[in-house]
Amino acid sequence: MIAALMPLLRRYALARPNARSSHAVPTPQGAGAAIIAVPIVILAFGYLTQDQGEWQLLLAAGLAVLALTGGIDDVWPLPVWLRLLVQVLSAYLVVIARPEVVQIFPLLPSWLETAGLVLGLVWFINLTNFMDGIDGITVVQKSCVSLGVVLLLAIVASPAGNYVGPVAIGLLGALVGFIPFNKHVASAFMGDVGSLPIGALTGWMLIVVAADGHIAAALLLPMYYIADATVTLYRRWNRGEKLHEAHRSHFYQLAVQRGFLVPEVTNRILGLNVALGLLAFLSVEASSPVIDITVVVVGLMLTAALMRHFDRGRNA
Repeated sequence: MIAALMPLLRRYALARPNARSSHAVPTPQGAGAAIIAVPIVILAFGYLTQDQGEWQLLLAAGLAVLALTGGIDDVWPLPVWLRLLVQVLSAYLVVIARPEVVQIFPLLPSWLETAGLVLGLVWFINLTNFMDGIDGITVVQKSCVSLGVVLLLAIVASPAGNYVGPVAIGLLGALVGFIPFNKHVASAFMGDVGSLPIGALTGWMLIVVAADGHIAAALLLPMYYIADATVTLYRRWNRGEKLHEAHRSHFYQLAVQRGFLVPEVTNRILGLNVALGLLAFLSVEASSPVIDITVVVVGLMLTAALMRHFDRGRNA
């Protein structure tokens, strides 16, 4: 499907090098449409053939709206307010798209938790987009999250695995299929049409994991992306930079600027994700608040160590 899209993307959706990008030549973007189409089709098929309520329709609708606006923005940039409005509305659809909405924090009013999850998901959608800045990085990160969620729910024999599994496996397969096009040097980029809904879908998976009682695991699996994007945002704010402007100051981008090859960066992130995944499995198996806190702290230390390694550069 991606190969079939390439002539169209070359003509109408070229990503030209700018202040944010790490590529040197115009490259087709928008291949993410073929990636996100897979889980959307799985959801649509499930809605038409299974009697599980409206959650599949809600999730598919939220993803499709994000993909549509992202695709338009790839070709004709949209105003920030419109993109944010669409993201909030789509995030709400995604957050409530569960067969049974179980609160993560039962002591909170349900409306307050829903509002918090929507805001958190909007940030997660955007940080996925921000972090998609070098070849292969989002394929690595989101493949690890998808695989981790599937294995985690299978290990604990959670009923949630029955409805998360097909969607997560579909996304994983589509991401793996994108590797030949996105490995360094990439011949195609995902684009906002892919990164925005993929961020929403993986965020939804993590919400389900957290609602299943595995909050530590839900924090560990995406920890590198969350930490890099959030710390970078704080550093830019602290320097007085305009936060909406394009930049190349994420830790993974600094690593490339300071001597690391792109495959070296993505391989290190892959290694960290394997370690974080093992910590997530430990937290699930132990089922202990003390272990949960311990593995999250260890995960933060490992993530901080890699970010410092990237920040210092190859020759440090």
